[in-house]
Amino acid sequence: MCRQRSAHVIKCQAAVAWEPNVPMVIEEIEVAPPQKNEIRIKVIATGVCHSDLYHLFEGKHKDGFPAVLGHEGAGVVESVGPGVTEFKPGDKVIPLFVSQCKECRFCKSPKTNLCEKSWSTERYAQMSNTDTRFSCRGKPVLQFMGTSTFSEYTVLNQIAVAKIHDDAPLNRVCLLGCGISTGYGAAINTAKVEPGSVCAVFGMGAVGLAAVMGCKNAGASRIIAVDINEQKFEKAKVFGATDFVNPKAHKKPINEVLTDMTNGGVDYSLECVGNVAVMRSALESCVKGWGVSVLVGWTDLHDFSARPIQLIAGKTWKGSLFGGFKGKDSIPKLVLDYMAGRIKLEEFVTHTVSLEQINDAIQLMKTGGCIRTIVNVSK
Repeated sequence: MCRQRSAHVIKCQAAVAWEPNVPMVIEEIEVAPPQKNEIRIKVIATGVCHSDLYHLFEGKHKDGFPAVLGHEGAGVVESVGPGVTEFKPGDKVIPLFVSQCKECRFCKSPKTNLCEKSWSTERYAQMSNTDTRFSCRGKPVLQFMGTSTFSEYTVLNQIAVAKIHDDAPLNRVCLLGCGISTGYGAAINTAKVEPGSVCAVFGMGAVGLAAVMGCKNAGASRIIAVDINEQKFEKAKVFGATDFVNPKAHKKPINEVLTDMTNGGVDYSLECVGNVAVMRSALESCVKGWGVSVLVGWTDLHDFSARPIQLIAGKTWKGSLFGGFKGKDSIPKLVLDYMAGRIKLEEFVTHTVSLEQINDAIQLMKTGGCIRTIVNVSK
């Protein structure tokens, strides 16, 4: 089979974050051709995830800039580098911020979806590798989480790309690149929610709503949506939530409220906010003996704590990255699940913008004015 090799640099539009806590700038960047085992992708659409906002306004690591953010995208293969046999130009793909090399000890283990060859092996704080195919104004620009979907073109190693069905709508399945897979998988893979169980999900953003959907599809009998923004409860109902609690509407701590509601605590709780105080509340909301609480929200800024008796009494505290999904194996199947109507994606989308409006999309997320905003990156 003939496979296109590309040796030319592409000039294209991208949103460059030059420094933390400052709006991104639409710039013309240069995207180098794919090297050995790499793929250059034309990004069609991307979601805006809280991890983008976190890096820009919360993490603010000085060595993580300048960068092109974005990691929840979908596109089409433009060209491939030497050694690439799995992909060809024209293939529809989803970039993966958690790679799957299928060779390391983590990839070979069914116990985890981590990969030793991932960008995140040593640079969690900077949220990028030092190696990049991007440059702008004569300076190298980092590729955020190894992906950088806020650019018309990006280059990834083939171990960090999933090939998907040719008929998949890219402006919807892009959401499977992070948020929806993360929340959904946290419920079904990490928590392993069982039929008839009682669940509580903290945070009704896209990740939390996806966790609600996961609990529902796993057969939970009762799903309690917890959020301080009651406007999100109607949307939570769409995904399967049965009860709704605003912590600010109660004088008791939220864990006591949930314990009273559920005769001692929930079977499963999922924290989808990225707040260490909420993480503790989620753990304390679980029933003793067998309750499982999963940390899903991304943060690396603060320590978290709990009383040892919480775990001694039989509760389990777990973490979930990308919903426990091994990307190359699982994301194509999730795309098919969406196309068959087994999972929802359309219902997450509240806004659609152009790349030039990327800072508006960030502001919508920052103020809680959206669930998911889709950015149409390339025509």
